[in-house]
Amino acid sequence: MDQPQEPETQGPETQETPPYCAAPAAPAGRVPGPPYADCLECGKPTEYGAATPGVVLCPVCEWQEAQRTACSG
Repeated sequence: MDQPQEPETQGPETQETPPYCAAPAAPAGRVPGPPYADCLECGKPTEYGAATPGVVLCPVCEWQEAQRTACSG
């Protein structure tokens, strides 16, 4: 009887590796305004409606947060 043979590999396995830094998540369920939600950092109006769930930041604070959490690779 023939024994089952293991399949030959053609070199290293090609698996996609995740990126070094994960992409920032978009705010869940963006709600249009007005009324607009206040920024949690500076208190200025944001581009998000008042009923938007989660942390909402104004464009300036969003940019500053992205700079703080960006990869230094």
